[in-house]
Amino acid sequence: MTSVDDAPRRLAGKRVLITGTAGGQGAAAQQLFAQHGARVVGCDVKPGAAGATAAELRDKGYEAWGDDVDLTDPAAAEAWIEQGVERLGGLDVLYNNAAGFGFCQFSAMTLDLWRHVMRVELDIVFHTTSPAWKHLCRDGGVVINTASYSALRGVGPLGQVAHAAAKGAIVSMGRSLAVEGARFGVRVNTISPGFVSSPATDAAVDDTLRAWQLRNHLIRRPGTGDDIAQLAVYLAADESSWVTGQNISIDGGATAGWRDDEETERIVRLYSGA
Repeated sequence: MTSVDDAPRRLAGKRVLITGTAGGQGAAAQQLFAQHGARVVGCDVKPGAAGATAAELRDKGYEAWGDDVDLTDPAAAEAWIEQGVERLGGLDVLYNNAAGFGFCQFSAMTLDLWRHVMRVELDIVFHTTSPAWKHLCRDGGVVINTASYSALRGVGPLGQVAHAAAKGAIVSMGRSLAVEGARFGVRVNTISPGFVSSPATDAAVDDTLRAWQLRNHLIRRPGTGDDIAQLAVYLAADESSWVTGQNISIDGGATAGWRDDEETERIVRLYSGA
């Protein structure tokens, strides 16, 4: 069986910045990008965490670095972008993976919570993309943003009005950036994951809510960081050179429709006369 390290390197020489690489989807992406030949600079708000995951990759011979950054601080985000571009000698891919969260039923939502969610889910995408834009427009490049299936489908029990609004804005932002960036050779796409198992979601979601969410997926298992990273590699690679302005749902079929095995069997029996 061919391993990733033996396979053709789809991102050979790509200079990549990825946010939120301490764990979960960001750490998975950082590893897969590096295995495909990219040189990666990551970051995370958790002190020392991004540096630790990058060090593990360097110990295996990959080129990866990680920094402590609070992306809600626009000056800190800009400094990280500029330092990353200097370290890599340019920029080919910006992957906006990081996000905070805040869930609450709308009847109990405060303005402070609303603004918090906008700050940790939407503003941070602007804080990185704005300073990176001039570098990407210089020679062409790729932006990958992370939204959510919540941008496409309401999920009542989660109390996700603010979350859905922020992620919906990211989807729209990606389309408009794709239009503006096209003449400079910049492609912009968005990934909208469904329920993905990660340290953050596993800590925030109890077994009952986890089971409820999975019942709303056609493929009844949680997604993994690797599932999302495989799509991100494709969007970063030259093989997706005709793909831009898209929002791609990778959600186990959650936004495709409903699955109810018991009801399906009942209807089959009803119309078969059994």
